[in-house]
Amino acid sequence: MIVGFFIAIAAGCASALMFASISSGALISLLLFYLAPLPLMLAAIGWGPAGAAIGGVLAGGSLGLIFSLPYLLAFLLAVALPAWWLGRLVLLGRPIDTEAGGTAAPANAVEWYPIGRLLLWIAGFAALTTVSALLTLGTDSETIAAALRRGLGRIMQMPSAPPESSQIIDALAAIAPAAATVIAMTTLTLNLWLAAYVTSASGRLQRPWPVLREFVLPPMTLVALSVALALCFTGGLLAMLAQIATAALLMAYALSGFAVLHTVTLNIRSRGVVLSFAYALVLVFGWPVIAMIALGITDAFFGIRQRYLQRTPPPMPFT
Repeated sequence: MIVGFFIAIAAGCASALMFASISSGALISLLLFYLAPLPLMLAAIGWGPAGAAIGGVLAGGSLGLIFSLPYLLAFLLAVALPAWWLGRLVLLGRPIDTEAGGTAAPANAVEWYPIGRLLLWIAGFAALTTVSALLTLGTDSETIAAALRRGLGRIMQMPSAPPESSQIIDALAAIAPAAATVIAMTTLTLNLWLAAYVTSASGRLQRPWPVLREFVLPPMTLVALSVALALCFTGGLLAMLAQIATAALLMAYALSGFAVLHTVTLNIRSRGVVLSFAYALVLVFGWPVIAMIALGITDAFFGIRQRYLQRTPPPMPFT
C-alpha cells in the first residue's frame, strides 16, 4: 500500500514535469508533452487505477498552484483522466459463466475488456481533448477558425511571404482540428501500448497479452461514423465537431486496417519487410493511411480476417 502510494506520487510528478515542459519552447519538450500520460498509465496498469487517480490529482493541483487554473484543467482532461480510465479498462475483466454458455472454458477463465472497445475510448478521449482545446479559442466556428489562422500566420511568418500564403494558411486552419485529433489519438494509443508492454515485460500485467491483430471494432462504430460524416456537411460549429469525431473514428479503422495487414501477411516469408514498408509509407507520406482506412472498413463489412484464417490457418499461434 505504501509502495503504491509512493509510486503514484512519483508518476504524478513525472507526468506534471513532462506536461509543463511545453512552456519551455524547446523542441524536445514536444515529445515529453505527448508522453506525459505514460507514467500515470504505468502506475494504473502496474499498481492499479487508484494510484493513477491519486497521482493525477496531486500533479494537476501542483500545476494549478505553480502556473494557473487552465493548466490544472488541461492536465486533468488531457492527461490524468485518460490515463486513469484507460488503465482501469485494461485491467477490467469478468469471469466467464461456463454453465450459461455451455462452453468448455476453464473454471477460472476471465473475459477481459475488448481491445476494440478500448480503442473507441481512446478515440473519444482524443476528440474530447481536441474539442476542449478549440473551445478555449472561441465558442463558434468563425471565431475558432480566425484564431487558428492567426496562430498559423505567426508560425509561418516569413520576410518574403508569397501571395498564396493566405490560401495555404486557410487550408491548414481548415484541417487543423482533424489533424490535432489524429495526433492526440495516435499518441494516446502509443502511450497505452507502451505502458502495457513495459508492465508485461516486468511481470506486473495482470491480464494475458492480447493478440492485437484480432481486435474488432463494435458494429455500431460504422453507424457512428456515417452519422459523423453526414454532420460534416451541416456547417458551423456542429460541422467542426463532426469533423473531429470523423477523424477519430477513421483513425480507429486505420488501425483495424493495419490489423488486417498483419493477418493476411502471416504466411508471407518477407512479412517483416512488407509491414515495415507499409508503416514507413504512412509515417513519411501520411496519405497512404487512406488505404488502411479502406481496408479496415472493408473488413468490417466482409470479415476479411475471419475468411482468411478459415481458408489459411496461421502457421504459428503466437506470430
